[in-house]
Amino acid sequence: MSMFLPRTGIGIDIHAFAPDDAPAPLWLAGLLWEGERGLSGHSDGDAVAHAAADALFSAAGVGDLGTHFGTDRPEYAGASGVRLLTEAARIVRDAGFEIGNIAVQFIGNRPKFSPRRAEAEAVLTEAAGAPVSVSATTSDGLGFPGRNEGITAMATALVVQRTQPESTHPESTRRDTLEP
Repeated sequence: MSMFLPRTGIGIDIHAFAPDDAPAPLWLAGLLWEGERGLSGHSDGDAVAHAAADALFSAAGVGDLGTHFGTDRPEYAGASGVRLLTEAARIVRDAGFEIGNIAVQFIGNRPKFSPRRAEAEAVLTEAAGAPVSVSATTSDGLGFPGRNEGITAMATALVVQRTQPESTHPESTRRDTLEP
């Protein structure tokens, strides 16, 4: 008898603000933040969307952001975080999982997030095809987010396996049956 239990994953993404001599728009939580200094990155630097995607990969056990969208993949140069989250959700579903939800918290002094929370959650929920909640906090002036050098985002995701994995022999993965 096989039981499919929920699996959780965690994702963390950190991006520095773009240098003054190479300005970039700020994309965060799937939204463009007019008048704000952007983040550096291979793609658009959307730390919130990237952390959400990484949490999905972690929960499903299918690698990480670098595995699927790394800097060795020129087709993802400048890609939107929404595109990466949409693709991550597809990869996780193709691996036999349904997505329960994703929760993300970003840490930074700016932008002021609360006025656009509902808008961001709607965009990310659409991208993931599952509920996404986003919260924000500061680091009380500590660390690089506190010094306005960048943004950190942490996410958790819940997935449930809907199909039997390739290896259906539990004995083959039990420690007491493996040879030393």
